Amino acid sequence: MSRFNVRKVAVLGAGVMGAQIAAHLVNCKVPVVLFDLPAKEGPKNGIVTKAVENLKKLKPAPLGIVEDAALIQQANYEEHLEELRGCDLIIEAIAERLDWKEDLYKKIAPFVNDRAILATNTSGLSITAMANVLPEQLRSRFLGIHFFNPPRYMALLELIPTEYTLPEVVDQLEAFSTTAVGKSVIRAYDTPNFIANRVGVAGMMLTFREVERSGLGYDIVDDLTGKKMGRASSATFRTADVVGLDTMAHVIKTLQNGAKDDPFNACFNNPVALDKLLEKGHFGQKTKAGFFKKDGKAILQFNAETGEYVAAGGKADKEVTDILRKPAAERLKALRESAHPQAQFVWSILRNAFHYSAVTLESIAECARDIDFAMRWGFGMKQGPFEIWQEAGWKQVAEWVKADIDAGKALSSVPLPAWVFDGRDGVHTPEGSWSPKAGKYVPLRNLPVYQRQYFREDVLGSNAPNAATAGKTLFEDAAIRLWTLDDEVVIASIKSKMHTISGEVTAGLAKGLEIAEAGYKGLVIWSQDGPFSAGADLQSMMPAFMSGGGKAIAPFEKQLQDFMLSLRYANVPTVAAMHGLALGGGCELAVHAAKRVAAIESYVGLVEVGVGLIPGGGGLAYLARRAAEQVEASKGVSGMVGAELMGFVKEGFQAAAMAKVGTSAIETRKFGYLLDSDVIVPHKDEVLHVAIAQAKAMYESGYRAPAKKLFAVAGRNVKATLQSSLINMRDGGFISAHDYHISSCIADVLTGGDVDAGTLVSEEYLHALERKHFCALLDNPKTQERIMGMLSTGKPVRN
Repeated sequence: MSRFNVRKVAVLGAGVMGAQIAAHLVNCKVPVVLFDLPAKEGPKNGIVTKAVENLKKLKPAPLGIVEDAALIQQANYEEHLEELRGCDLIIEAIAERLDWKEDLYKKIAPFVNDRAILATNTSGLSITAMANVLPEQLRSRFLGIHFFNPPRYMALLELIPTEYTLPEVVDQLEAFSTTAVGKSVIRAYDTPNFIANRVGVAGMMLTFREVERSGLGYDIVDDLTGKKMGRASSATFRTADVVGLDTMAHVIKTLQNGAKDDPFNACFNNPVALDKLLEKGHFGQKTKAGFFKKDGKAILQFNAETGEYVAAGGKADKEVTDILRKPAAERLKALRESAHPQAQFVWSILRNAFHYSAVTLESIAECARDIDFAMRWGFGMKQGPFEIWQEAGWKQVAEWVKADIDAGKALSSVPLPAWVFDGRDGVHTPEGSWSPKAGKYVPLRNLPVYQRQYFREDVLGSNAPNAATAGKTLFEDAAIRLWTLDDEVVIASIKSKMHTISGEVTAGLAKGLEIAEAGYKGLVIWSQDGPFSAGADLQSMMPAFMSGGGKAIAPFEKQLQDFMLSLRYANVPTVAAMHGLALGGGCELAVHAAKRVAAIESYVGLVEVGVGLIPGGGGLAYLARRAAEQVEASKGVSGMVGAELMGFVKEGFQAAAMAKVGTSAIETRKFGYLLDSDVIVPHKDEVLHVAIAQAKAMYESGYRAPAKKLFAVAGRNVKATLQSSLINMRDGGFISAHDYHISSCIADVLTGGDVDAGTLVSEEYLHALERKHFCALLDNPKTQERIMGMLSTGKPVRN
């Protein structure tokens, strides 16, 4: 398949979705031009300008850094249609009016080049109906593209071809959406609400019905249907508020009107509470009132009977939460057999999910895997309905669902399809996932783009390759696995919870480096699941600390610091392959590698002040060295004084003292934890492929470690300047006395301690300062309070 070369993308429509799609394309470094109608007054691009400015204010942030809003080219249909000739992908995202879309398509058709793909971002209208109003020359390159809101953060992207769409067009757009935009793609039939919203919104509607049956409060329902069930923390009613109740009503109406033959259609009327909220103009988060609203610090919930808001905060009963922790088979059995109303409620919504998914599968999706992926990627579930069903025991659960249908407990009397009872043990197998329409198991689509994903996401029961056992193991213990996929690059995968760094992990990483230097082309630090590393393993330090205090920790700190330097000055390329969290020691591990390859959604920073400590793995020494390098690069000289270093040191000081975390890989570059030479990858599952390729390329280019040399520090006067600003903050009540003390320690290390401006020091010298302060802080009762608070509650203690 030839590569689909996208030089520029046009987004038509600067509404909420159109503007955010443009923002995400900018995040991915895809050139984009955003169109809308010409403004009736003022500059013709006024509508687009307002939309772009609004992107800077939205939360969660659609842009990696707000400055990148300037990269969105602004245009209007009156003056700039010629811009479309240079666009290889055009995404139409205007209002859901077929007549408006038809008019726009006719207007743009003469300007669309003969290789461009035209896609409509819609969640409600028929893609085929839109294709039929298109100029004929565009039909073969037209399809639906359904981004989920917010486009930057939601993994799912649905592609919906029509009977006219060329197969290679769908393949090209899937490849581009995957590797260039970082999306997880499924293909959907042109049915109402496609797959994710069909099953997800139907599930919400069925949940609303069960809430009415049970009489449970919205607070308890959300506590039950969030993380305790392996679903998004926003659960049910909070999700509705975030989506917008007016948007929710629109999607419900589309489902009700478009899926009249759906056997659950009678359940798709607006709940009474939703209608009352809409009448009041309470549309959820955007109007600051929906099913929930905030009153000061208190959270209130809507009472449909009185039309007023009442206190919220109810929680699920312990008896039920204990059941929800059980393995799948025991969990479903206990829920079904329990007399507790909350347990019965949870069983009912699971039963409805199994029932609905089985009944609609053949008409809405190619195979069962697409429904499970849709619910995982589009609705934040850890498992889709078919995965849960299969894990709990397919045949037994099927009998339970059938019994409820026969007893009139289900919300529809339609029976489960015959294939459910054909002797199978599930719908997902190593061969593929079940397709009722095809009557066979369908494997994953194997486009060339997926060769970049060594451990492509798959479903329970598929026996997909697992990084925990893949490749050839070179060494493994309880802390780490050292392995290789190709006998050329060593991969180090940390095995601790949240991939925290203990003495055993440090020793394992050092062994990995030793193996790589002895006969491989490089070392890549990467783990398949969870974060890159959430930092130091404080729990593992406790026995040594209890027996010898802070001094007993000094050898562990030196071991870590020495490894960081060996990583930096290794004889082979070292690459940190990052996704998710890289905090504290995880950040220090990354910055000492020769290169970093980071997924866009990587969150990186030195956060030790939250537990009353300073970075102790060379993080401050790194910031001090970077400051000297930046001044040298800007001045072109090696001799520097404190004034020249001040600006760069201050940036590093603020990042560490305020525990700033880059909320994207793009923002992390601003803090200096990622460099311009590092690689940002849109799709997290491609990070390992790119990291290995980078290590090999560096090796083949004759990689040599940087020369070890002394560098200048800012000295005591800059330290005094930093401390004076801290005194003002302390005396003004903005920071505590202990915060002042910790930040002063950071300033001491970053400026080189009690030395003159421009003094040349080594990394080892600054490491010794780090260790001294780190170990002294461990003996401080205030720091001990912070550490124990974090270990016991997971939340920072302010003291």
